[in-house]
Amino acid sequence: MLTIYGKRQRYCDGVSRRSFLKIGALATGLTMADILRAESQQPGTSAKAKAVINIYLAGGPTHMDTFDLKPKAPVEFRGEFRPIPSSVPGMEICELMPKLAQQGKRYSIVRSITGMRDEHTSTQSDSGWSTSSLSTIGGRPGLGAVLGKLQGTVHGSSPTFVALDGFGNPGFLGGIYAPYRPDGPGRANLRLSGMISEERLNNRAQLLAQLDGIRREVDGSGMMATMDSYNERAITVITSGELANALDVNREDPRVIERYGIPQGGRYASNSRFLLARRLIDAGVRCVTLSWGGWDTHGNNFQTMRDQLPALDVGLSALLEDLASRGMLDETIVMMSGEFGRTPRINNSAGRDHWPRAAFFFVAGGGMRHGQVIGSTTRLGEQAQDRPVHLQQVFATVYRQLGVDLETTLQDPNGRPQYLLDEREVIHELV
Repeated sequence: MLTIYGKRQRYCDGVSRRSFLKIGALATGLTMADILRAESQQPGTSAKAKAVINIYLAGGPTHMDTFDLKPKAPVEFRGEFRPIPSSVPGMEICELMPKLAQQGKRYSIVRSITGMRDEHTSTQSDSGWSTSSLSTIGGRPGLGAVLGKLQGTVHGSSPTFVALDGFGNPGFLGGIYAPYRPDGPGRANLRLSGMISEERLNNRAQLLAQLDGIRREVDGSGMMATMDSYNERAITVITSGELANALDVNREDPRVIERYGIPQGGRYASNSRFLLARRLIDAGVRCVTLSWGGWDTHGNNFQTMRDQLPALDVGLSALLEDLASRGMLDETIVMMSGEFGRTPRINNSAGRDHWPRAAFFFVAGGGMRHGQVIGSTTRLGEQAQDRPVHLQQVFATVYRQLGVDLETTLQDPNGRPQYLLDEREVIHELV
């Protein structure tokens, strides 16, 4: 298996992470049919939502300068920005996000998140668990992998789980539940080679069907008939072109692309991920994950916020508006979080350091009750004060809305049942 490494990203802990891609049908060394076969599982319980977009703010964004400003705190805590009112009375967010402020009724902010660890990884935003949990057997599976295991795809021409970055871990469920990553060879796998026409591919499929027919005579259980359907669906994913088309933002209306701010370039160019996420959900993908920006602001925190928050404001607000205008927001959960919060007290480098004792979580859509702030932190933003909400409760609420029974267990490689979450109480204000 050939591994291609992408751009190196180094965090403050000195450990570098590289995005990587293993060349194979779905960047895992498995065939498309293998993935689709694994996704064929029994449906979950009654669902309010059909899909989820999980946005990861890598590096750990400061809660104090985004969604939990403290304008009455001493200057060494409150920072350089002021809060502005949103369309919801009492909900205030940073002045650098005026477009999101106008859409306050479409989302909720949980300001009192607890249960986070000081970890520079996406694991907590992906699964609600620490990286150390079950690490010896692969770790905890993330949201997309769980949905692939329990629910499968929305329809036959798209995979269940697409990761636009390296964000999304199958954990102990194994590589067969890893996301499709549409980078480089990953995208090439969605198109037929110039040497193979659709007719020739169909002829090969017919040959496989004939060979399987011989095997079926031996297999009295009829399992081969089922196996054929997954290969057929794999061919459908490729030949339909629906997934490949969804990944081509140039097919989008230029006016929509403009609303996302993409033509402005710079930070705004990253907003193409938001548009891609919407297009993939529209094409039937159940879970899309993406990473946006870099938030490891031990120094120069306020300039970093000025560089990034306006672009995030444009892209995220465009995503919510786009989903709503297409009638998709009630059926699509949009969730956004980082690794932890940041120190309330500003350091000598005009930065904020790691602070897992307080953090925010942003959640929109999905048939939930929005337009509210849940919980609060202390006067200086040090820790949850009113209505503490454990990180896993956010995931419990998301799973519940997606129709997943919270008492479900998954069998780990040692044959032991593992609950999806330890904290399985939902956030009752949202549901």
